[in-house]
Amino acid sequence: MSRTRSVASSALGVNRRSVLAATAAVSVSAGVGYALRPTDSRAATSASGAEAAGAPVAQSRTAPAAPLAPYTRGTTLATVAAPRTNSGFRRLGNGPGWRRGVRNELAAAKTGRAGRRTTLAAFVQLTDLHLIDAQHPMRLEYMRATDVHAWRPHEALTVHGAVSLVERVNALRGAPVTGAPLHFAMTTGDNTDNNARTELEWFLTVMSGGRITPNSGDPRRYEGVQNSGLKQYWQPDTALRDTDKQYGFPQLEGFLAAAVRELNSPGLNLPWYSTVGNHDSLPLGCYGLGDSWLAEYAIGGKKLMSLSASEAKKLQDSIKNGKDPMGTAFRDLLKAHVRDMRSVTPDEKRAPYTAADYLKAHLDPAYRGVGPVGHGYSSANVDAGTQYYSFRIADDVIGISLDTTDPGGHYNGSLGTAQLKWLDKTLRDNKDSYAVVFSHHTSTSMTNTRPDPARPGEKRHNGQEVVALLGSHANVLAWVNGHIHRNAITPHSAPGGRSFWEISTASHVDYPQLARVIELADNKDGTVSIFTTCIESSAPHRTDFSDLSQTGLAALYRELSYNAPGARTDLAGEVRDRNTELLLKKG
Repeated sequence: MSRTRSVASSALGVNRRSVLAATAAVSVSAGVGYALRPTDSRAATSASGAEAAGAPVAQSRTAPAAPLAPYTRGTTLATVAAPRTNSGFRRLGNGPGWRRGVRNELAAAKTGRAGRRTTLAAFVQLTDLHLIDAQHPMRLEYMRATDVHAWRPHEALTVHGAVSLVERVNALRGAPVTGAPLHFAMTTGDNTDNNARTELEWFLTVMSGGRITPNSGDPRRYEGVQNSGLKQYWQPDTALRDTDKQYGFPQLEGFLAAAVRELNSPGLNLPWYSTVGNHDSLPLGCYGLGDSWLAEYAIGGKKLMSLSASEAKKLQDSIKNGKDPMGTAFRDLLKAHVRDMRSVTPDEKRAPYTAADYLKAHLDPAYRGVGPVGHGYSSANVDAGTQYYSFRIADDVIGISLDTTDPGGHYNGSLGTAQLKWLDKTLRDNKDSYAVVFSHHTSTSMTNTRPDPARPGEKRHNGQEVVALLGSHANVLAWVNGHIHRNAITPHSAPGGRSFWEISTASHVDYPQLARVIELADNKDGTVSIFTTCIESSAPHRTDFSDLSQTGLAALYRELSYNAPGARTDLAGEVRDRNTELLLKKG
């Protein structure tokens, strides 16, 4: 029986797969047991019994009367931000769009496919938003003494940029190639930056809608490195000749007051799902939870803002090499510099949050938005202590969200044996459906296999083991992820003709600040096409230094990120990593 069914025309009625799910109660293991039934839209609330039978269903927006023609407006096919000045602080404007390229490493492109194809699914990937509490005491701005890009001049505007990205997604009129309605959005981790409750609240409000005040500590004013008078940071409100102003950064009186002012997010107008990243799970994205002194420091009234270059280099090397996964040496460094710290306003809302806190916050009705309840997570996850799940995207497509963070510390990831077995079983139990796998880490960044402190006897598995497992299942179409802050699309082939594409998308904190629309289509010729289209936020490419409104700051967020000293210039990837048609043989 064919697996294919158009999402534009399907009423998600009963078919062989739903009958099998209903009668056999195909369950998901590892404590998140619920069947994948395309006719059920209830989130699982229990790991057993009838309540476990339902999985979240991504409900698309109302389908148009007829499929839309391919379009480019609002995407990087039409235009991309590009420099319009040649020196100093470079101003941005409208640049030429990026063309779409066809990649046939895994299957040959057959003529006439555009007239035959039907859509399987269409969705948006947002990744590495890194919503930053820029005044948080735990931040490592002082590492700029050894690495100029260790602190970004635009970090106070991450919420403004994320809201503008939500506005862009809401304005899309469908999938750019097939015209199908967008089914959902998925965030693939590093939604927050410091594992701080402030940031988690901001992220959930950005996605679900509401008022946000991106400020912590003193409610009346900003307290951080950007009004410290230290020359190594951009001091926007003063005429101080700081390091960044020597690069041409402007003086913008009132910038900091505007940055911490309340703003509004409309929330996504389509269902959204959440995948966890290392910055969501670990303080600073690299230290295991559990140190009580660091937890107190996070909410306390002292903040270290400067450090010698030699000490900063030692700290940076320790983080890169994973020498201090639980933050013991980091804690000792901070203790040694208590007298060098500046006083700031304490704030309990800056406290680190646990995995259980993260799950419960997603389940909070205040952050439901247009749903689904829990945004993929359920109370079964809370009960089992897991942060991975599966969900029904369409009749013939399931989604699988993984937790690739290693709780033992360090920013690279891995999977525990229980999760790897769950992934294998979920793919086997749903072999009649195509599968899209979501995670934060890429295959090449899953190199951290230190034990999970909560499960010291459980083996951890690297990215190549995950690639091998996915390659053993004919129904896997794509593995969608982030983490590396760079566009990269990699073909993976396995014996027996089984193959899939790994789609890694650039972040929304470092330039070029992108997200992706991904479309899956059956070409009716023995091949499947995956279309990827990059999108920017809705903020205008041109900035106005006198415009410190919500929109003006979102535009400035992009321009500051382009000019950030030491920022990499290769994060957009090659043409083949951006707007593409990726061909696969049908499994």
